[in-house]
Amino acid sequence: MIARMWHGVVPLSKSEAYLDLMRRVALPEYQATRGNRGAWCLCRSEGDVTHFQMLTFWDDTDAIKRFAGEDYSLAKYYDFDPDYLVEMERRVLHYEVHSESSPDPFKSTRAVDRGDD
Repeated sequence: MIARMWHGVVPLSKSEAYLDLMRRVALPEYQATRGNRGAWCLCRSEGDVTHFQMLTFWDDTDAIKRFAGEDYSLAKYYDFDPDYLVEMERRVLHYEVHSESSPDPFKSTRAVDRGDD
C-alpha cells in the first residue's frame, strides 16, 4: 500500500469555500478511483492562511496513475485551484505503508463512549 500526500495553502478568507470543494469534488474523485483505499482532507489554520493536506491511500502505483496520470509524482489540480491556492506546488510525496492495521480513526477510545466508567 502507498500513502500519497498533497499540500496546498489557501488564504484564510477562502478556506471554507475551498474545504467545501474538497468535500464535493476532490474527495469523491479520489474515492471513486479503483485502487483507492481511503482519502482524508486535513486542515490547519495558521495566521492568515489555511494549510490543506490531502492524505490518500492506494493499492499500488497503477492505482495512483489512474487518478493522477502517468507521472504520478506530479500534483493533480482542478480548474478551480488557481482561484484559491497561494502556490501550486509541483510535486506530492509518496510513502510505502508497512502497517495496515490501526484503530478506526472515527471511533472514540474514551471510556465514556465505550460505556466504561
